[in-house]
Amino acid sequence: MNKAYLLTGGNMGDPEINLGRAREAIAKECGHILAASSLYKTAAWGKTDQSAFLNQALIIETKHDPRTLLKKLLTIEKKNGRIREEKYGPRTLDIDILLYADRIIKEPSLTIPHPELQNRRFALAPLAEIASSIIHPVFNKTIQQLLEECSDTSTVQKIL
Repeated sequence: MNKAYLLTGGNMGDPEINLGRAREAIAKECGHILAASSLYKTAAWGKTDQSAFLNQALIIETKHDPRTLLKKLLTIEKKNGRIREEKYGPRTLDIDILLYADRIIKEPSLTIPHPELQNRRFALAPLAEIASSIIHPVFNKTIQQLLEECSDTSTVQKIL
């Protein structure tokens, strides 16, 4: 079994309900949820002329290899109404693999650790709440250190 660190998010429909459905599906299809961060209201990133997002980090224990896990997460997104039309556009549900154990993977369809993790406050803040001392395998820094050094100044507010 391996630990995977995920970020769920969305800004269409009822994001709180969508994130709850995502947690249920992840627990059923992907692995046992070991920890879940608070919900965070975060400014849109990349395409800022849209509604704020709700985000939540999860730690799961999974038997699935990273590629199989990604396929399962993409299926969960699709079942929850995710349509990929516009990069950084609004969405009902987005699930990213931020880290998978201490693995480093660079493939056309899968990069772990997430290549933008260190640049995104909306991902680092919830992840730091539940995994602050985990070491990023590329930068050899803790998630807390990456959060403190992050140049992203977008709004991230813990709500639940």
